[in-house]
Amino acid sequence: MGAIIIEGVLFVALVATGGTLLFWLFITFTPAGVRLRQTQNRKRIERRAELVCPIHGLRTEDQLVRLANGERACPDCYKETFHG
Repeated sequence: MGAIIIEGVLFVALVATGGTLLFWLFITFTPAGVRLRQTQNRKRIERRAELVCPIHGLRTEDQLVRLANGERACPDCYKETFHG
């Protein structure tokens, strides 16, 4: 009975390892994988650029104020604009 369970566990581990290897090969060596990595890098760069206020500099994401239209604003710019 124990041999059957061990065999089942090893088979699942083999399938998971094979799937992981195929995914790594897909991401590393295919044009679609390159495009996927480029898209992820672009999104990361755009998120980082959204955190920089041209006047007050870099802010963390939790410091920004979410406006009604969904955009984010620097808290200092928000104070200056809406509270004078």
